[in-house]
Amino acid sequence: MTSLKMSEPVQIAAVQFSCSPDPAKNLARAIELTRNAAAKGAKIVCLPELFLTRYFCQTEDPSNYELAEPVPGPTSAVFESLSAELGVSIVLSLFEKRAEGLYHNTACVVDPKRGYLGKYRKMHVPDDPLFMEKYYFAPGDLGVKVFETQGIKVAVLICWDQWFPEAARIATLMGAQVICYPTAIGWQPYEQESHGTAQYEAWETIQRSHAVANGCFVVAVNRTGFEPTSPAGSYPDGIQFWGQSFIAGPDGAILNQASETEEGVVLASIRPKAISEQRHGWPFLRDRRTDVYSVLTQTFLDENP
Repeated sequence: MTSLKMSEPVQIAAVQFSCSPDPAKNLARAIELTRNAAAKGAKIVCLPELFLTRYFCQTEDPSNYELAEPVPGPTSAVFESLSAELGVSIVLSLFEKRAEGLYHNTACVVDPKRGYLGKYRKMHVPDDPLFMEKYYFAPGDLGVKVFETQGIKVAVLICWDQWFPEAARIATLMGAQVICYPTAIGWQPYEQESHGTAQYEAWETIQRSHAVANGCFVVAVNRTGFEPTSPAGSYPDGIQFWGQSFIAGPDGAILNQASETEEGVVLASIRPKAISEQRHGWPFLRDRRTDVYSVLTQTFLDENP
């Protein structure tokens, strides 16, 4: 049985930056900004989706499988050491090699005292132009995961997962006080003028709605900058990541937000008491009708039951 802990406020940070073609540089940048977040008082730090590399899923290229690594593995070990040094917990998103021919889009959590806590594998895997993730990733098979760290219960979901209310609800039912969404999302430049505003607003709205519907905090962490489709490509052949990482409170209000283009750290205070206050005022969990929700296990209702 899960219970909501009334712990002291905890500072959480979303780290936003541009990713280069050099994994070593990206690793160094992630470490630098994690140190920056810790210096500002953060106790939990969340990094963007697949931050070690540029977003390679724009194309189907078998050589990209060489970018994968075990989880836990070398990169999680680096962040375990950093976590212990700084006294912060870190959510990091990695390209997991589970076996030859079997890969996942995976996030893990490391704790300063307990080290590696576990991992979550992305369950909802997109297949769209420039987001060809089904070529690389098998759907996650671990279910929704919630990790307790720094006295806070944190669920980790990844990018495309953020569009599905079912995943956020399950995390809440498992006791999550915070849902972190490591993300790599942006505009295809040729449609930015016609669809860009609506696309971005939909992304922000759906995640703020998860905060409202579940009475929890939401941390949406994106990368920024332009990444060409191929090494020789140039604008507009690629994705313009829209940045704007943000942290929302249980009422859906944005507590802090990054800009579209600037790198850096976004911080906000996670106050567990705000969750109880919100849920007492808007008791959605109390008023759920679980007796009529069995149809949600079906893909679509071709006929009314």
